[in-house]
Amino acid sequence: MKWLSVCVCLIAVASVQCFAADGSGVFNVKDFGANADGKTSTTRELQKAIDACNAAGGGTVIVPAGSYVTGTLWMKSNVTLDIQAGATLLGSQDEEEFPIFQSKWEGEKATPRRAALISGEGVENVSLVGRGTIDARGQMWWKLQKESKKEVLRPLMFRLINSKNILVEGLTFKNSPMWTITPLACENVVINRITIANPSDSPNTDGINPESCRNVRISNCTVDVGDDCITLKSGKETDNRKALWPTENITITNCTLMHGHGGVVVGSEMSGSVRNVVVSNCVFVGTDRGLRFKSRRGRGGVVEDFRADNLIMDGVLCPIAINLFYAPGAGEDQKFRDPTSQPIDETTPHFRRLRFSNITARNVKYAAVFIIGLPEVHVEDVVLNSCSFYIDPKWEKSGKPEMAPGLQPL
Repeated sequence: MKWLSVCVCLIAVASVQCFAADGSGVFNVKDFGANADGKTSTTRELQKAIDACNAAGGGTVIVPAGSYVTGTLWMKSNVTLDIQAGATLLGSQDEEEFPIFQSKWEGEKATPRRAALISGEGVENVSLVGRGTIDARGQMWWKLQKESKKEVLRPLMFRLINSKNILVEGLTFKNSPMWTITPLACENVVINRITIANPSDSPNTDGINPESCRNVRISNCTVDVGDDCITLKSGKETDNRKALWPTENITITNCTLMHGHGGVVVGSEMSGSVRNVVVSNCVFVGTDRGLRFKSRRGRGGVVEDFRADNLIMDGVLCPIAINLFYAPGAGEDQKFRDPTSQPIDETTPHFRRLRFSNITARNVKYAAVFIIGLPEVHVEDVVLNSCSFYIDPKWEKSGKPEMAPGLQPL
């Protein structure tokens, strides 16, 4: 029996090698036994196709039309995962299909969490493309979070760590359990022509969150989510990472951003700094804030050289909000709320050289622009040029343009 088992194994390997022997570098998941009935877990078969593609030196893994139930898939270098038109990856409803994962890059003291639906660390030349859909079916996870008094270890949807040369293009992402597209410590990231749709009441379902990344281009995307649409982060002071890398050299253009808490947001986790950002030719519809900057004492870091140009906003509460007293998550420590001047040190955040031009915002609810700096460190060098803001004449509710202590409703 042992001899027979070895023979079967060898035959299986030979079959895979034969499949790729024509040099095409194309691997169809159906040839690895993937089930497209939308009911049976096919995580193992999908992963086999990805692994075989990587072992052959790289190529394209094709997911043809059908519905494939899957847990965490680990991307490998030099692999393109092509989810074709009519194909849907369905997030498994079995928690155990999302293993507890500890990133090497984040260090031994980082908090373990469940691996993302599409995961990877230390990879390069990776593409997730196609005209298909990834539906993570996050309803199960949202229910767990809403019923729990503490944070639930929900998987993210797409998370590559310490990787480079990444392309995400063409796909529709739906119902993420938590953040949707979240590269961490990555370089040369292109996110193009994708659609993200998460319900407005789904908790913490941010759209695109590059964190500690450099050279990122986000273009031609539609993002409609239950939290911030696009957020630039660089870690927080308590992360215990090996390094707090900056997020820098970011281009966001030709995007439509809808119904999130913020359209394009910086922070509040920005301890590694955020710099050299251009936002252009975007439309914001019904977001709470349009362009939002937030941090607080203790975070440190610098946000600088941010330019926004040629934007249209409709129905936002506040088009531009800059807040250095952002207190949510800070607990009861009064230093974050103290209106008197405090000593300046490496934990003091700085916002400077922010440029806003050619912005038209209609049906604004609370304020055109809201800026609050620290008494010890002001927000510096802010310029608005050729901007028009129109208050909604039919809006009768009062409210606060930002989340900062001591504000009175407007």
